[in-house]
Amino acid sequence: MAPYAGRSDNRDVEETGNVIAFPQAPDAVELRHLRAFVAVAEELNFGRAADRLHISQPALSRQVRSLEQLVGTELLRRSTHNVELTLAGEALLDRARKLLSDIDEAVAAAQSVGGELIARVARLWEPITDEATTDANLQAMRDAYEQLLAQFPVPDGMQVRPVNAGGVNSLVVSAEPAEPPTIMLLHGGGFVLGSAFGYRPLAGALGAAAGTGVLVPDFRLAPEHPHPAALDDALAAYSWLLERGVDPGTVAVCGDSAGGGLAMALLLALKDRGLPLPGGGILFCPAVDIEGNLQDPDDPRHVMSFEVTSRFTKAYLADHPADDPILSPLCADLTGLPPLLIQGASGDHVIADAQALAKRARKHGVYSRLEVYPVEAHVFQLFWSFLPEAADAVEKAGAFARDVRESADLELEEDATSA
Repeated sequence: MAPYAGRSDNRDVEETGNVIAFPQAPDAVELRHLRAFVAVAEELNFGRAADRLHISQPALSRQVRSLEQLVGTELLRRSTHNVELTLAGEALLDRARKLLSDIDEAVAAAQSVGGELIARVARLWEPITDEATTDANLQAMRDAYEQLLAQFPVPDGMQVRPVNAGGVNSLVVSAEPAEPPTIMLLHGGGFVLGSAFGYRPLAGALGAAAGTGVLVPDFRLAPEHPHPAALDDALAAYSWLLERGVDPGTVAVCGDSAGGGLAMALLLALKDRGLPLPGGGILFCPAVDIEGNLQDPDDPRHVMSFEVTSRFTKAYLADHPADDPILSPLCADLTGLPPLLIQGASGDHVIADAQALAKRARKHGVYSRLEVYPVEAHVFQLFWSFLPEAADAVEKAGAFARDVRESADLELEEDATSA
């Protein structure tokens, strides 16, 4: 447990009169020390107290002695056959009981609220899960996904305007519409679901955290438009940003789930064609194992069944080979790609994708930071408006995008000075 640092409260102790004010308790006092002391004080027997706490008697004795050393006084008087409380021990016992009770209650309350928040996330995903059957109606699934996304707000102060980004219908979400965006967000949805309109809230939250605008291309979806339609649209929208005078080094390309796979495909396609690369990549719970080699078909954490997601992949690929390195970053040469921030959830069915991608990036000399959050939800960042872990993740992604932009601006200034 984390160290506990309390303060003397100067209240009276009935048995001993007034308590003299001392400096705050040493930072090294730990909850386990207090639990050990209370157990022995209540049992007045080290053996029974050790059994109660499921630790050895020597370990229990060490914890009690550590507490006595830290507070600077004897709390228990030990003899061959007896254990007694000293006056100091009596003064501490009731307070320690209350402190431990309050802490346990606070932790239980936090866990209860946390459980309710995750349950809320599960309820939001439920309509999509219900629609995602082997004979699923695609339009019904698209409608369910849009209904999920529509339940979140666009952050205050963020404006939304339509743009034609190199021939791709897109939205810019920004607090300063006159300033060009420096983040491009490629939405998730297995290449067959999702829209720029639905992703306005996440784009707004990310833009607010990064202090910049976010371009959200409404790239074409499969099965109506299989690969390379989505990648071509992403390339066109990215090129539009650069044509507006945006320095590529200031741009961060972001994607969630399948959008994370599309973001990696964009980076690899730019590298393959010798085009300017952005300054960084941000990947939210990326689905980059397009062949499904890392997936367990029976994993209960799947938002959609393995059969349904496999069907999506086949619709996206059409007749294109799945082992194309552009579409399979886990098989590609990642050398030369920009720094990557990869965020995953410990309870997500694609966490193995995030871990494998981070490992491969490092193997090829690419800076990658993997952040794993203790959440049981796919693309938990969507729920930034009420889920603390999601809000924290979006803030960190915004900070990463700011660092990308500021580093590029600094390089431009240095180049101008040296010239």
